[in-house]
Amino acid sequence: MRTRLLLASLAAATAMTFALPALAADSAQDFVNKAAAGGMFEVDSSKVAEAKVQDQSIKDFAHKMIDDHGAANAKLVMIAGEQKLTVPKELDAKHKGDVDSLQNGKDPIDAPYVQMQRDAHSEAVKLFESYAKDGDNARLKTFAQETLPILKMHQEMVEKIASTTNDQSATTTSTTPAVATTDSTTPSAPVPGANSFTEDQAKSRIQDAGFADVSKLTKDDQGIWRGQATKAGKTISVALDYQGNVVAGTN
Repeated sequence: MRTRLLLASLAAATAMTFALPALAADSAQDFVNKAAAGGMFEVDSSKVAEAKVQDQSIKDFAHKMIDDHGAANAKLVMIAGEQKLTVPKELDAKHKGDVDSLQNGKDPIDAPYVQMQRDAHSEAVKLFESYAKDGDNARLKTFAQETLPILKMHQEMVEKIASTTNDQSATTTSTTPAVATTDSTTPSAPVPGANSFTEDQAKSRIQDAGFADVSKLTKDDQGIWRGQATKAGKTISVALDYQGNVVAGTN
């Protein structure tokens, strides 16, 4: 009986030993999948933006994204090949939908592009920080550590652009009258326009504005996400327009 138990224990330990490399490979592959998808999105979305945005600072930012992420993407492909890992050649459905919405959106697409970049760099920084710290593949871990400062620099740049363009929107009455009010930068009604926010991005944006339990989100024919949320214990209607403005109490 003891012999059988000992053999069973040894067999289990052996199985665990052989299983560990497989788990490590899956983790490395998962990082490659996400990093590649994010990198391709940066390049593809920025190529669209470079041709369609109006603000020169955003156009310059888009050009830098093409250069920087193009270089990072090429390096990731090289490292993944060395490590016998597969690099996705096409965008996943979510990122492809975002690029299509920019491509098909009515000009200007400055605001939706900037918001996409804010969201994308927030996700990328978290991904690279995590793998730079706990990554299971030495070459990819080094790549994450070397690329992370660049991503953080991009994040700072796009946040500065977002802050600047928001300030301009708040003081420009001729082009965005709904945004300019005498006592607030938040409009009293959502502004119609080509909305490139996905449902998940819209939900996150509304939650960031202080609402909870966001539900029943649908995008109407004016490009406005509408749904319900709770705040201060009350359920109210909320809306998110293409500029990223969150307006409560709308139907």
